Amino acid sequence: MVTDPALYSVLFENDRVRVLQYRDHPGDTTHRHRHPDSVMVTLSGFRRRVSAGDRQVEVELPAGQARWVGAQEHAGENIGTTDTHSIFIELKEPAPSPTAAAPLGPSGG
Repeated sequence: MVTDPALYSVLFENDRVRVLQYRDHPGDTTHRHRHPDSVMVTLSGFRRRVSAGDRQVEVELPAGQARWVGAQEHAGENIGTTDTHSIFIELKEPAPSPTAAAPLGPSGG
């Protein structure tokens, strides 16, 4: 919310979770930002590049997917031809210590 308020909006928040809506257009980028452990629900299909330091991954997801996103700091870019529309359910509970091998971007299960 702080780094890219034009792209994120808060749908719900309490002391345990925060629910964000994310929308962007092809070519849009985000500033480097941090997510706690989250569940991402894709409302549209999209293709994007997620980068953190010297690591990057290209992600393509169809609409209607629910994916776990482990706590991470990254920047993103819509590299596809469609708008991105997704919901993030962020957990406010303390996250376990991150590991160097933690996956970048969303993951299944």
